[in-house]
Amino acid sequence: MAGIGEYNDVCLDCADPQALAVFYQRLGGGEVTYSDENYGAVTLAGGANLNFQRIDGHRPVTWPEGTVPQQFHLDFLVEDLDKAEAQLLELGAGKPDFQPGGDRWRVLVDPAGHPFCVCARST
Repeated sequence: MAGIGEYNDVCLDCADPQALAVFYQRLGGGEVTYSDENYGAVTLAGGANLNFQRIDGHRPVTWPEGTVPQQFHLDFLVEDLDKAEAQLLELGAGKPDFQPGGDRWRVLVDPAGHPFCVCARST
């Protein structure tokens, strides 16, 4: 069934769109396709587009509870959870204390505070 529109991308609010575009390019491969002080864009290796727009007063999510609730999150498949986590922490990701995924996934937050998951690729 045809829809009214065609999916194009997701745009994340943040304080530093240039830095967030580079972070996600390092995470998902691909290339940064646009970058200035107010907007950044990356096309990931799998073809998905992520965009980032600067918002004055941006506040990171207080996950899993708090005054700024999570409104969505991104999932990325990885071969090795421990290795991916270490690499992402080096790139500026954070790791919340609450980890509901056990050995199946890890919840991390990007440098702007958006939660995302790295998930073990099923074999």
